[in-house]
Amino acid sequence: MTDMAKSHPVAATDKTTSDGSMETAIVRIAGDSGDGVQLVGGRFSINSALSGNDLVTFPDFPAEIRAPTGSIYGVSAYQLHFGGRDIKTIGDHVDVLVAFNPAALKTNLPRLARGGILIVDRSGFSASNLRKAGYETSPLEDNSLDGYALMQLDIGKMTLLATTPFGLTKKQALRCKNFFALGLLFWLFDRDRSKTAVWITEKFAKQPEIANANIAAMNAGHSHGETIELAGDLSKIHVPTYKMEPGLYRAITGADAMAYGLAAAAELSNRQLLLASYPITPSSNILHKLANMKELGIVTFQAEDEIAAAGAALGASYAGALGVTASSGPGVALKMEMIGLAVATELPLIIINSQRAGPSTGLPTKTEQSDLYQSVFGRNGDAPLPVLVARSPGDSFYCAIEAARIAQKYMTPVILLTDGFINNTSEPWSIPDINELPRIEVPNRTDPTDYQPY
Repeated sequence: MTDMAKSHPVAATDKTTSDGSMETAIVRIAGDSGDGVQLVGGRFSINSALSGNDLVTFPDFPAEIRAPTGSIYGVSAYQLHFGGRDIKTIGDHVDVLVAFNPAALKTNLPRLARGGILIVDRSGFSASNLRKAGYETSPLEDNSLDGYALMQLDIGKMTLLATTPFGLTKKQALRCKNFFALGLLFWLFDRDRSKTAVWITEKFAKQPEIANANIAAMNAGHSHGETIELAGDLSKIHVPTYKMEPGLYRAITGADAMAYGLAAAAELSNRQLLLASYPITPSSNILHKLANMKELGIVTFQAEDEIAAAGAALGASYAGALGVTASSGPGVALKMEMIGLAVATELPLIIINSQRAGPSTGLPTKTEQSDLYQSVFGRNGDAPLPVLVARSPGDSFYCAIEAARIAQKYMTPVILLTDGFINNTSEPWSIPDINELPRIEVPNRTDPTDYQPY
């Protein structure tokens, strides 16, 4: 069953034209960490890219470690801003919010624009979950959601019905409810779901019953949307395509772009790349990416601490390689004495700082850009160095190359700032031809006589 708010959702937002189209749309999916929010958010993003939209995504992971199920601290969310024009940010006010439980609703409702579409899984609104989220009464019954186009769906029950033929346990079947929601979103934005069905089949190739159940749940969600449309409760939303420059594109996160940029910089300067790092969120993704690129001659070194990582990277630069060390604010603070040594010895060194909210283990995914003063002034004595800042995921690629160019040309350490937001955000990226990128021509000196690096 579907309960709709009195306001008509398509007419409720000033972004929607009379023919039901929107130049851009912002969708946010939220639930517990085990609800598969990131998985279906990623699939909806890929579907939007294949449909010709420009987009920016943001996976919003819970910062707390192993937060209790149903609590506001354990809410995981995925936001997608897509449309028929150049998209620069994840957007402010969400047009469509999917909430699988009360905690997801409570933490994300302030982001939903008044009159926006609110899709709620009624099966998740048990008395226990309401209590965990701090609700005294159910928001589905106390008229507190009257300002939104509310769709109350028993997604759990409908998912169980759709997956009955495949012999799954109740727990296994309920795990498919994220694909029911995805199918409903595919209907709402008039999207083809065939490629997602192929992807599901490939992903669960060794578990065909799971694959078939997820596809059935997705189709059931789409069919439910068609039923809503026939009843006149909700209409499809059309988002136009974006005329992008011709080329080969892929979705890329800031962390992946940074890793590819470092690899390209090593190729352009004809040097071996060594990344020495100590694992720290959200910087570790760069280490993980480069560790899987050994075929390019890239060496990654997981050091025992931050100081050792900086020392190893500096040693690689001393030996003629391209030395890089990556960390977050707390780790960069520990590297400062070694960075001062790089200034004094006039050696190229790239220090990547993926900024975050603070040193606490419980806040690794919360974003801040608070390390600028540390980067510019955070060394002993007179030790100036260049500081670069990436502005987007795709820009991280070119910033990495520019950092390598400056470091080697001027024999100086360079700090490259990014943050948790850019590292995890993704956008369409035009894959460049490395043969068209300017080379970094800084040959090694083989005769040390009277050699002054500066």
